[in-house]
Amino acid sequence: MNFLNKLERKFRKYAVPNLMNYVIFMYGIGFVIMNFAPTLYWGYLCLDFNAILHGQIWRLVTFLIYPPNTDFLWILISLYFYYMIGMQLERQWGAFRFNIYFLTGILGHIIAAGVVYFSTGLTGIFFPMTTNYINLSLFFAFAASYPNMEFLVFFVLPVKAKWLALLDGVLFAYDIYQSVYYGITVSAVYFANAVCAVLALLNFFVFFLMTRNLKRYTYKEVHRRRTYRREVHNASSGPRHKCAICGRTELDGDNLEFRYCSKCKGNYEYCQDHLFTHEHVK
Repeated sequence: MNFLNKLERKFRKYAVPNLMNYVIFMYGIGFVIMNFAPTLYWGYLCLDFNAILHGQIWRLVTFLIYPPNTDFLWILISLYFYYMIGMQLERQWGAFRFNIYFLTGILGHIIAAGVVYFSTGLTGIFFPMTTNYINLSLFFAFAASYPNMEFLVFFVLPVKAKWLALLDGVLFAYDIYQSVYYGITVSAVYFANAVCAVLALLNFFVFFLMTRNLKRYTYKEVHRRRTYRREVHNASSGPRHKCAICGRTELDGDNLEFRYCSKCKGNYEYCQDHLFTHEHVK
């Protein structure tokens, strides 16, 4: 916690606000590529560690465009879902902590690709090292922060986030079990999935261990704070001066001037056309 606080004080100005906007935009580009030119992704953009070692360092970033789903209907649902939970976590933690959590998830995938490459000699072309476990780790974080929030599974069945996270945990455990059961020599795909799963879980547990004393807010509290800030912003962005006679404000003209009348009882403000011609309020 103290370590994160120190980092935040020093590097907070470099945090990217509304990070999920950029993530969703990348997923949108990836959806188009995977539906119309998938060979472009697998040939030049995927997380191929052999190609990275030969100078194609852009792959450390471009692999992130792989979408959560390639079906048109489900990609809309997935993008909305991950945008919602990502933005909610950013409001809960702040932009800096959310950036750190997401970036460490990316780093975990890159480390996993390196571990698989140096262990098996295989590259990302032979197994899909996508952003799947980053997204699952993101949902773990959301479920830990809002365990009782309900989602409509298949748009009908209400299920709390904590139970969906438990199901994700079972899938993580199954991926790890497959790697142990079959071994590296039998299936590099299982091994790659297991490494990604372990690093995603490690990112989740380490981050929450370091933020265990961070004050938690419920979903309703975060929504109330956001509504309050929006109302304050809207109030402060309105006119500051208004004539009590004609109702004009400083927004109606750059040359308008406003003054309070010292002879009126109360705080009455007038423009220059009515400052000396109005009837004083007694």
